[in-house]
Amino acid sequence: MARLKPLPALWLVSDERNDAALEKTLQRLPRGSGLIFRHYHLDAARRRARFDELARLARARGHMVALAGTRRQARQWGADLAYGPGGHLQPVHDLREIGWTRDAAALLLSPVFPTRSHPGAKALGPLRFRQLAARASAPVIALGGMNPRTARRLKWPSWAGIDAFLR
Repeated sequence: MARLKPLPALWLVSDERNDAALEKTLQRLPRGSGLIFRHYHLDAARRRARFDELARLARARGHMVALAGTRRQARQWGADLAYGPGGHLQPVHDLREIGWTRDAAALLLSPVFPTRSHPGAKALGPLRFRQLAARASAPVIALGGMNPRTARRLKWPSWAGIDAFLR
């Protein structure tokens, strides 16, 4: 699971809402993008089967694959990276969490903009996002309300989305 290539600039985050469109979406993403496979809504056997399906398709397009789980589980499942606290890709929301990160390849800082995933949550906005990102010890991936339009507005090199790629 050693990371031999740079991290993608664009990440698709999977969940129950976008599951039906994932195959099409993975085909449309630029080659060399990334997939963060979460699918917390599935039982263990169905989650593993869905991961294997999507990982195969993602790799055929040259995408990197991260599994929401421990580093050990990611290694066992054949993922490139682990996503979650203590993983290679670590989600953070504030300065305190940024300070807790250790040995991360990148941080996913959210929510940058209002998002359907966390309705009513206070968004960071571009200024606060940049202030927090400047304090990170690892590269930062913008998450939360991200889509091609908000990515242009943020002018940040790396971002991830859940609903961003649905058409």
